[in-house]
Amino acid sequence: MPRLYSAKKILAALQRAGFVMISQKGSHIKLYKKQGLKGLTVIVPNHKEIAIGTFSSILRQADMTRKELEGFIK
Repeated sequence: MPRLYSAKKILAALQRAGFVMISQKGSHIKLYKKQGLKGLTVIVPNHKEIAIGTFSSILRQADMTRKELEGFIK
C-alpha cells in the first residue's frame, strides 16, 4: 500500500517547491505559484491523512510527479 502523507507534510513540501499560501476556507488551504506565463493553484485539505485520490489530484494541480514532491518532503 502506498504511503499516506499528512496535509502538514504536503504543505511544507509544496512551500519548499515555491508555492505560497494565499488563503484558507474552512479546512481547505489554497496555495499559488507563478510558473512562466501561467500560475498554478493547489487546494490541500487540512487532514491528518490525505487519501490517495486526493493526493493524486494535488500532484496534478501542482504539475508535479510523486517523486518530485517526495524530493521536497523531509
